[in-house]
Amino acid sequence: MRGVRLGVDVGQVRIGVAKSDPDGILATPIKTIKRDNSDTLAVPADMVELAQLVDEHESVEVVLGLPIDLAGRVGPAAIHVRAYADKLAQVIAPVPVVLTDERMSTVAATRRLSDRGVKGRRQRAVVDQAAAVEILQSWLDAQRRQG
Repeated sequence: MRGVRLGVDVGQVRIGVAKSDPDGILATPIKTIKRDNSDTLAVPADMVELAQLVDEHESVEVVLGLPIDLAGRVGPAAIHVRAYADKLAQVIAPVPVVLTDERMSTVAATRRLSDRGVKGRRQRAVVDQAAAVEILQSWLDAQRRQG
């Protein structure tokens, strides 16, 4: 299906967001959102902001990175992201949320930024967006390979 996808890298402190073009060829960074870890029953502010981005970009799907460990096991981080994905899916329905293996996305993003000369504080400011780009681009490439 043609349409913009959002790629999301959910961290404990920040959430990186990327988007694809409508043809699903290229992922580009959008922004970094501060994570709302308050324990209220209301919808967290970061999910409200993600919902606004879904609307703004007329997204047809949201691709969330699932942090499976290197051995392929689901650990505490992956359980946390699955719970986040379930809640986000309720907030942005009927737009579907898809989970995809994000092993090494932050490492790859950090390496790519370092190769471009982005280091230290400047790197921390954009590494979450770069990880979201890695997650979404890998997913888009896999979808094209599947036909």
